[in-house]
Amino acid sequence: MNPMDPTQPMELRPHHFPRRILLAVTGLSPQVITETLYALATREAPFVPHEIHVISTEKGAERVRLTLLSDEPGWFHRLCREYELPPIRFGEEQIHLLRGATGRVLEDIRTPEEQRAAADFITEQVQRLTADDHSALHVSIAGGRKSMGFFVGYALSLYGRPQDRLSHVLVSEPYESCWEFFYPTRKRQVIFARDDAPIDTRKGKVTLAEIPFVPLRQGMGRPLLERRVSYSQAVAAASKVFEPARVEIDLGRRCLRCGGEPVDLPPARLAIYCWFAAKRRNGESVDAGAPRNAAELLSWYRRLHGEYGADYERMEKALRHGMDGAYLRPHLSKIKGTLSEALGDLVAEKYQIRSEGGRLHKSYGLFGLAPEQIEIG
Repeated sequence: MNPMDPTQPMELRPHHFPRRILLAVTGLSPQVITETLYALATREAPFVPHEIHVISTEKGAERVRLTLLSDEPGWFHRLCREYELPPIRFGEEQIHLLRGATGRVLEDIRTPEEQRAAADFITEQVQRLTADDHSALHVSIAGGRKSMGFFVGYALSLYGRPQDRLSHVLVSEPYESCWEFFYPTRKRQVIFARDDAPIDTRKGKVTLAEIPFVPLRQGMGRPLLERRVSYSQAVAAASKVFEPARVEIDLGRRCLRCGGEPVDLPPARLAIYCWFAAKRRNGESVDAGAPRNAAELLSWYRRLHGEYGADYERMEKALRHGMDGAYLRPHLSKIKGTLSEALGDLVAEKYQIRSEGGRLHKSYGLFGLAPEQIEIG
């Protein structure tokens, strides 16, 4: 996840994205925002955000307003002027107050209920900020309570994309513990450390330590990526990658569930999937070009939907001279896309209909499933 990694495609390097976002969690140390911004803006491949978003408690947000966004001392505005940074959107609209389940603003995170609420709120913000494919998100875990840093880091694991980054900012002593230090200034400015010793702000060292994270986004289906979910729901969805596969087909309701998640297939493709599921449950696959294929598929269609209607007539006409790979492949491609949309790429891989064999003898089947993992009733 090195922004200068020459092996990474140019279009995925964060500093090339047209919308760049810095997200920070803060508590009573708003300095982490300006320190992180300084580190990002002055490194070899500068990542200057177009906007900064902050997640904080009520007390933490007030410190951000008073120390960073005020006219005086206004440390955020000072940094932008001193290092000639382009305009950055950072104001009241970009400060997101942690809220509980009832919408009440959290003053702090002290109870299990407040911790769950904070986890849900942080997850929602990360989900929202990663929804734009044209954006690159840099998340800092340097501020706030340890639980806030954990939740925002884990949320980025759940929703993060190849262009997103996670970091912690490191500040040299004695500047790290100094309330008056916000970033290394270009001109000498004397402040006082905790032991009252005078120190020069020019000499402070700020280093950005990037933290690799495990990307789990591909394990999330599109419905979960697009709708508001809680932290625990998002974790449960990502965990399905590691759970045993299970296909459940309710013939009466014409309902397919994969790993407990509903998968909505149109009539012809549902019949195809049920046919393959029944074959796999019997330990069989489908040989391309076998004479019985057309009759077997039509039988499954009639069982599910009846033999009347335009869809059945189209299938019957298409299979009049038998079935081959040319008929199956477009349907299998569409089924593959639907499964990925519903389950996420990593989970869907278990349920895909795949091909085996060479050009002269090719078979298709649900080879990722064991027969006992399929239930039809």
